[in-house]
Amino acid sequence: MDKLQIKGNWNEMKGKIKQKYAGLTDDDLTYVEGKEDELLGRLQKKTGKAREDLVDEINRL
Repeated sequence: MDKLQIKGNWNEMKGKIKQKYAGLTDDDLTYVEGKEDELLGRLQKKTGKAREDLVDEINRL
């Protein structure tokens, strides 16, 4: 399984994710270094996507 790699400006990435998934809030997208699993769990719950799919999608941003 790939590891989530937050590169560059998270605020910019967060904006792109919010454009794609309009139902996500800033609270859903709160990123704290070392707590990637919590972020992915919130995103999985809101989007219904598999963890691997979300990791791939975020890593491509």
